Amino acid sequence: MTKKNLLIGLIFLIFFCISFLTNILGAINPDVSASFSLSGAMTGMLPFSFFIAYAVMSIPSGFMVQKYGEKKSMLLAWILAGSGALLFSCFPGFPVFLCSLFLIGTGMAILQVAINPLLRVVGGEQQFAFLSVSAQLVFGGASFLSPFVYSYLSTNLPKGDGVNGFVSLLQSLTPEQLPRVSLYWIFAFVALAMLVLIGFAALPKVERKDDEVVGAWETHLLLFKDRTTWLFFFGIAAYVGSEQGIANWISEFLKTYHGLDPQVEGAKAVGWFWGLLTLGCLLGMVLLKFLSSKVVLRMFTVAALVVLFVALFGDATMALYGFPALGFCLSVMWSIVFALALNSIPKYHGTFSGILCTGIAGGAIVPLIIGQLKDLIGLRFGMLFLLVTLGYILSISFWAKPLVSNLKQD
Repeated sequence: MTKKNLLIGLIFLIFFCISFLTNILGAINPDVSASFSLSGAMTGMLPFSFFIAYAVMSIPSGFMVQKYGEKKSMLLAWILAGSGALLFSCFPGFPVFLCSLFLIGTGMAILQVAINPLLRVVGGEQQFAFLSVSAQLVFGGASFLSPFVYSYLSTNLPKGDGVNGFVSLLQSLTPEQLPRVSLYWIFAFVALAMLVLIGFAALPKVERKDDEVVGAWETHLLLFKDRTTWLFFFGIAAYVGSEQGIANWISEFLKTYHGLDPQVEGAKAVGWFWGLLTLGCLLGMVLLKFLSSKVVLRMFTVAALVVLFVALFGDATMALYGFPALGFCLSVMWSIVFALALNSIPKYHGTFSGILCTGIAGGAIVPLIIGQLKDLIGLRFGMLFLLVTLGYILSISFWAKPLVSNLKQD
């Protein structure tokens, strides 16, 4: 295997680990909520603590990566993530968990900024589009897998027999009544392994393209004054808020209204939500060859609104199939909204991308709002807040005016 392929494999492994650490919260939320006797609002603080790190770190991370380089930045990211995982593993209390999630989220925010330009340089310009799609499939595969890992550990560690090797080690490190802590021991081991791999890897120097360079604060201020910036910032926030607002409450919903075990059926539903979100990207890629991106966005968003009602107000079977189907409906939204945003301004794309990534903080706000509404009117009606975020995404398909279209005519 060539050095180039080894480096691409390392980058794909980083994508896998980012996703594995990021998208596990939806599966473990009911377990955390029950063990700490949390209200809906306090349960909503879990994704808030993680995703608010993107609001704090996305733009500063861009400056840091440009100044110190990808390797040093990624090493710092894994030190922060590993410290957060180890902190909760050793002291599994609720306040500590919030701090832990913020540290892990900060690490993931830095990695997100560093990894794409590195993939372009390692893989080459000609293969960048193909490798980017492949990386997203790897990312989605990890999101699909992580709830099943949680389900396996939750159902097998408490049994106390029939486990050996690494699982036996996890069992010895994990409090008997807190099997979810085993996941954070895994995260700590993963962070340590990534530190070693990246530390020994000979990464190339990244010469950033114009659309990857983060501009000075003056450029940020100029973009902040542009109405287009704010419209698409809220579009990204609405998408990530919708994604996390669904994923983080699926398992709790199935438990509350249909009596399904969050460690089994709930975890599987969350896993299939991420799995179908990944598979939907493939259909989206095909449709974008023949249809305007705004039309594709409109089709998938309308489908999401219909499926949301079915999942919320149907029976247990409809919910079990409906929530994963929402992942399929959401699959094209991130890439289309981001592309429409970048294609709506003529320059400063690197700075604009950093501002848009700050909108990932929508994943902090929306689950928290749903949690607060759960305490007031119940989770079923609280999740209807997703009509606001999905409605905003639908509006983008009408008012967006990209300078460059995916088709000759838009």
